[in-house]
Amino acid sequence: MEKGRLSGKTAIVSAGGAGIGQAIAVRFAKEGAKVIIGDIGDMDKTLELCAAVGMDATAAYCDVSDPDSVDGFRSFVHDAGLRCDILMNVAGIYPDHRFDDMTFEIWRRVLAVNLDSMFLMAKAFAPDMQEKGAGRIINIASCSVNIAVPGVVHYITSKGGVIAFTRALATDLGMYGINVNAIAPGYTRTPGTLEHRVLPDGSTSEQRFDFLMNMQTIKRTEEPADIVGTASFLAGPDSAFITGQTIYVDGGMTRTT
Repeated sequence: MEKGRLSGKTAIVSAGGAGIGQAIAVRFAKEGAKVIIGDIGDMDKTLELCAAVGMDATAAYCDVSDPDSVDGFRSFVHDAGLRCDILMNVAGIYPDHRFDDMTFEIWRRVLAVNLDSMFLMAKAFAPDMQEKGAGRIINIASCSVNIAVPGVVHYITSKGGVIAFTRALATDLGMYGINVNAIAPGYTRTPGTLEHRVLPDGSTSEQRFDFLMNMQTIKRTEEPADIVGTASFLAGPDSAFITGQTIYVDGGMTRTT
């Protein structure tokens, strides 16, 4: 890890209060970025971790599925005299519902948080990058678009949309010097994945971890720390000629697709 490689950059991390977002926020802070966290939950622990590596981060409430909340969060950033250089879109939900039990309200909620949020955050902060003639947008997708996991039709659909959105947005924003890429993790051990203890098919989260791990070449469960290196690479100067891509960080789960 190269300290200071993100010095002078302002990085916005959605869902930075825990899990993957927290791990990425701390990594960006270690590399010298000014980190701003947006979340609907407790963000104090992430702020403490960033301070522990010598960088003071800031945080504000942001429901990334709500246009008014995103507008308020953008105002918070701009009122602090900051402009976004790196937008890390992490926020996502993954409730388990069999299709027979899935209501339109449930469907819309998942797409709102997982996909609409990418649009709203990019609309809010891409203009900062356009003014500078440079920037990075990194979206969290999922390897689930390439494997058969039951009970998450809404989630897989939303993450397929993230991959398509990433590719399309890279086309539109490339002329401004903005790189847009996605990271597709596997089933990662986070507070969110662990809270769904019993799944619709009667299995537990731990059983799903074991099932999916058997599809990987790396025989262990993915952790948030496994994703931060790729995020750091895409946020930094070494990825300057990479855009419109989805990088699978899934222990080899989707190597044959």
